[in-house]
Amino acid sequence: MVILAVAVLGSCKSAKEEMTQELKDVIKVHDSLYIPLYKEVTMAYWNAAISGKPEDFAIVSEKEIAITAIFTDTTRFATLKKIKESNLIEDSILNRELIVLYNAYLGAQVDTAKLNAMIKLGNVIEQKYGNFRAKVKGKELTDNQIENILRSSTNSNELKDVWMAHKNIGPLVADDVKKLVKMRNEIAKELGFNNYHEMSLKLSEQDPAEIENLFNELDNLTRDAFGQVKYEIDSVFVLRYKVKKEELMPWHYQNRYFQEAPKLYEVDLDKYYEKQNIEELTRVYFDGIGLPIDDMLKNSDLYEKPGKNQHAFCTDIDNAGDVRVLCNIVPNESWMNTMLHEFGHAVYDKNISMDLPFILREPAHTFTTEAIAMIFGRMAKSPQWMKDVAGISEEEKAKISDICFKTLRLEQLVFSRWSQVMFRFEKGMYENPDQDLNQLWWDLVEKYQLVKKPVDRNEPDWATKIHIASSPCYYHNYLMGELLASQLFNYIGANVIKATDLKDMSFAGNPAVGEYLKKKVFEPGLRYYWNDMIEKATGEKLTAKYYANQFVNK
Repeated sequence: MVILAVAVLGSCKSAKEEMTQELKDVIKVHDSLYIPLYKEVTMAYWNAAISGKPEDFAIVSEKEIAITAIFTDTTRFATLKKIKESNLIEDSILNRELIVLYNAYLGAQVDTAKLNAMIKLGNVIEQKYGNFRAKVKGKELTDNQIENILRSSTNSNELKDVWMAHKNIGPLVADDVKKLVKMRNEIAKELGFNNYHEMSLKLSEQDPAEIENLFNELDNLTRDAFGQVKYEIDSVFVLRYKVKKEELMPWHYQNRYFQEAPKLYEVDLDKYYEKQNIEELTRVYFDGIGLPIDDMLKNSDLYEKPGKNQHAFCTDIDNAGDVRVLCNIVPNESWMNTMLHEFGHAVYDKNISMDLPFILREPAHTFTTEAIAMIFGRMAKSPQWMKDVAGISEEEKAKISDICFKTLRLEQLVFSRWSQVMFRFEKGMYENPDQDLNQLWWDLVEKYQLVKKPVDRNEPDWATKIHIASSPCYYHNYLMGELLASQLFNYIGANVIKATDLKDMSFAGNPAVGEYLKKKVFEPGLRYYWNDMIEKATGEKLTAKYYANQFVNK
C-alpha cells in the first residue's frame, strides 16, 4: 500500500510538473510573438489617431491582423485548454496567466479571414468617425465647437441645426456598423456563445446575468432621484429656451446625447479654468499626490490638429513605461475633467509592477482603470480641489460649494441613466441586429433619460455614438467604474488620509494617496480576479452602497 501511494504521488507530481512546464513553454512562445507586435500596434494606432490619414489607418489594420493571428493558433489553444482542464497548475501567477491567455485565445478560435475582415471594417468605420466634421450653413464644426454651441446657445433653431448636423454621421456609418455587429455575432456563435455581447462579458470575466442584475438595481436606485432632477431641468429650460415643456427636444439638453449634466445651477465652472494652463494644473496635482506624470506629458499629444481624433484616450505603448495621452485641450471645466481622467488611466498603467509577467501588466479590469480615472475626473468640479490646485479663494470655495456638489450629483444621475441606454441598446442590438434599431434607441432614450424623440424622426442616431462601433460592449464598465470610484474614494478618505469630512476631499499634496493606490490597486495589475483585487484594496467586494450614499440618498 505504501509503495502504491508513493507511486501515485510520484505520478501526480510528474503530471503537475509536466503541465507546468508545458504552460511555461506556451507562454514563452506567445510572448516571443506578441510582445514585439504589441508595441507596433499601439504605435501605429497612436500615429493614425493623430494624423487621421488613410495610409496610417491601413498600417493599423495590417498590424492588428498580424497580432490577431497569434491568438488564432489552434495548437497553442489546444494546449492551453488541456492544461486548464487538468486543474494541475498550482502557482498563482502561472494560473492567472493561464486564465488570461485562455480567454484571449478562445475569442480568436475562428476563421482568420473572418477576423481580418472584421478588423479592416472596424478601421474603415473608425476612420469615417475621425474624419467627419458636422456642417452647419456651409461651415465645418469640430466636436468641441458643437458642444460649445449646445452648451451656450439659447436659440432653439440654431441648437436644432447643430444637433442635426452632428447626427449626419449616423447614415454614413450605420450600414457598416450593422454589418460589423453581424460579423461579431457570427464569430461568437461559432465559439459557442449566444451573441457577441454575451461573449465579450464572459471573456472579460463578467457574468452577463450579474451585470444585468446590477443595472436593474441601479435603475431602481436612481429612477426617482433622476425623475426629480429631470423635472427641475425641464422647469429651468422652458424659461431658458422660451418653449413649452412638451416642446423640449434632445438638442435642448446641452450636449449631443444628454450624457453630461446640463448647466442647471448658477455657477460657471468654465470661468475658473479659462485662464489656466490645464496641462500644468494636471502635472502639479499628480506630482503632489506622489504620482508624477512629467515623462508621460512629454510623449503625449494634447491639443487640436486637423485630421486628429477629436476624442481623448490613454494608451500604454509598450507595457514597460511608455504611457501616452491624446487630448484636444481647450481651457474649460470639461477638458480639465478629461485631462485628470485620462492621466488617471495613465498613472494606473505606469505603476503596474514590472515584476509581473508581460501578460499580467494590465489593469485588473477595464472598469477598475475607469474607476481611477473617474475619481480624478470628478475633481474638476470640486471647490476644494479648485482651491488647493487651481488657486481660488476660500471665500469663492464657500460660495460655490453647495452648487458644485449639486452639479456633480446631477452629472452622476444623468450619466447613470445614459449608461442604462448604452448597456441595454448594445445588449438588444447583439441579441437581434435585424430589429428596428432606430426605434430601439429612442425607446430606451425615452424610458431611461425621459427625452422625447423628435416628431417623425427615423434616422440611425444610435450609430452616431462612436463607442458602439469602436469599443463594443464596453460602456457598462463606465458605470461600474463610477461605483468603484465612490468605494475607493470613501476608503481613502476614511482609512488613508482619515478625513473628518468625506464629502470635501481633493487629496491634493498628499502622497499617501498615491502610495496606497500604487500598492493596493496599480501594482497588482491583472494578478487577481477584479473583485478579489477590490476586496484586498477596500475590505469589500464591489458594492453600490457608497455610490448611493454619495449621490443618490440625499
